[in-house]
Amino acid sequence: MTATLQREILLVPHTSRAGNLEAAARTAELLHNAGINVRLLDQLDRAPINAFPVLAGLDRVSHGPEAADGCELVLVLGGDGTFLRAADMAHAQDIPVLGINLGHVGFLAEWEAESLETAINRVIEKSYRVEDRMTIDVTVMSDTGDVLGTGWALNEVSVENLNRRGVLDASLEVDKRPVSSFGCDGVLISTPTGSTAYAFSAGGPVMWPELDAILVVLNNAHALFAKPLVVAPQSMVAVESHSTTSPAMAVLDGFRPIAMPPGSRVEVVRGARPVRWVRLDDAPFTDRLVQKFRLPVEGWRGPAPKK
Repeated sequence: MTATLQREILLVPHTSRAGNLEAAARTAELLHNAGINVRLLDQLDRAPINAFPVLAGLDRVSHGPEAADGCELVLVLGGDGTFLRAADMAHAQDIPVLGINLGHVGFLAEWEAESLETAINRVIEKSYRVEDRMTIDVTVMSDTGDVLGTGWALNEVSVENLNRRGVLDASLEVDKRPVSSFGCDGVLISTPTGSTAYAFSAGGPVMWPELDAILVVLNNAHALFAKPLVVAPQSMVAVESHSTTSPAMAVLDGFRPIAMPPGSRVEVVRGARPVRWVRLDDAPFTDRLVQKFRLPVEGWRGPAPKK
């Protein structure tokens, strides 16, 4: 007789508020009672976690590619920043990630805090589906072609000027052909998932996550042509900083930086591995957009009934 492997979940809570820790403790309790082992992402400040006995007794792991090894999914309690860090660990092991929003907007979260127990029960029952979200792969190279760093992003890579007293002189390239040169504060290269994040704040369009495309948004560019671009998913987008300009930084998903000395180049292509995204309902993205941005929809009548 083959032994049944014990189920295990990596729990990634945002621990800045007491309410978040209470939610994490309740989550761990529900999973433990269902016979599911819980692994906890370790924190620099352990005192808040140790105040909850159910959390203090859990196995702890540090953030890294092996953190979720052997787990069936990564469960996130927090906002979008916490979700992106958790997705990094889920992506490394090619396992699903589920976000429950304990933050403010929480656009990446699948569920809200008031429905926490319902969501956990769905996880216990394996009553969910998984969809793939497109990612991007990023390579930063020196002016001589040496690789300075590589990485991936679920939301975006942000090329950022490090000299706040001047502009970053850069050139944009698509499919190995130049598009435009300009001075700017930076350039954002985003996935459809990331279109509602930094790229949206910089003036980019909202893209439905079912799309496969790469979004390019110039950040405060001094240029006649500075409109966002939506390019094919098989395209390669590159940003070159000029050799006489300021140093820059390529920041992936807001927390993985790669230094860009003057004259360096960032190449972005569709990611080889998507993020496996847990869905608990079939609500369309349109409803999420209206809810999260609190868009006014008064007066909407909908399609006329068919006669």
